Amino acid sequence: MYYIAEMSANHGGSLDRALEIVHSVAESGASCLKIQTYTADSMTIDCDNDYFKIKGGLWNGYKLYDLYKKAGTPYEWLQPIKTECDKSGIDFLCTPFDEKGVDELEKIEVSAYKIASFELVHIPLLKYVAKTGKPLILSCGMATAEEIDNAIEAVISQGLTKEKITLLKCTSEYPAHFNDMNLSTIPDMKKRFGCKVGFSDHSPGYVADVVAVSLGATVIEKHFCLDREIKTPDSEFSMEPEEFSDMITACNNAYSSLGELSYIATGTEKDSLVFRRSIFAVDDIQSGDKFTKDNIEIIRPGYGMKPKYYEQLLNTSSMNNYKRGEPISEDI
Repeated sequence: MYYIAEMSANHGGSLDRALEIVHSVAESGASCLKIQTYTADSMTIDCDNDYFKIKGGLWNGYKLYDLYKKAGTPYEWLQPIKTECDKSGIDFLCTPFDEKGVDELEKIEVSAYKIASFELVHIPLLKYVAKTGKPLILSCGMATAEEIDNAIEAVISQGLTKEKITLLKCTSEYPAHFNDMNLSTIPDMKKRFGCKVGFSDHSPGYVADVVAVSLGATVIEKHFCLDREIKTPDSEFSMEPEEFSDMITACNNAYSSLGELSYIATGTEKDSLVFRRSIFAVDDIQSGDKFTKDNIEIIRPGYGMKPKYYEQLLNTSSMNNYKRGEPISEDI
């Protein structure tokens, strides 16, 4: 399992807080810290007409330009954050939103890229990232099967192989509602697209993450904050450190419980076989006596013959002497 802690806007405009989040992410047990690199100008234009205003939802009333200006991570923070990740022993991952962002990330030698759901249809950006040859995580919120196919084809056209592509099932709601998630799509994504599949989650708690793991997700991405009381554009649907650690434990347990296809007793379960029922003498039996309902019964423990032989034994002659409480052996 691979766990991505998404900082997003939870730095609240403070590099010191961003570095504090790095340390907390490492302590939580996450595999990776992820940030988003963009400027307001790389995302949209500063325009006041209705096209550029958010209506409804968590960011109701925001002008797009103002939201991105508040939530962005400055390019000059990239190296300090990556350096702190390296020191803390966790991977550094970043989501670029334009070619300049990719160029900035190449300067600090990132090892992989993530594409946000909203950029999945930005084919020129996908091709530009794919040219780096580095592993690529594609978030698939809102996407149709055709759009996912188009994205995969675009990056493959630049030489990237499916072994380097991971798709994330995602519901692009903030926060996401459980009845909109359709996590049953995860197994189909693995089969249909032939890529590794994970889950990018914006829902409360970690129930959905455990379900995703049980359906085959091997990557979990969740927004991470130090404290939801520190208000940022993303804090409402972010996990605090202890919650993130609890999620990792729960998902790891879910992953371990999947095991493999098996119809046999495994591990210490074998020790419990002795507590099954078997055929025992419940009265003294002499060699030559017939087995009857009065002198044999199907009882616990399981040291005797299997219960399926009980009816065959009735009215046949014993070949051995048995005392009450002894198991009937297969050489009757």
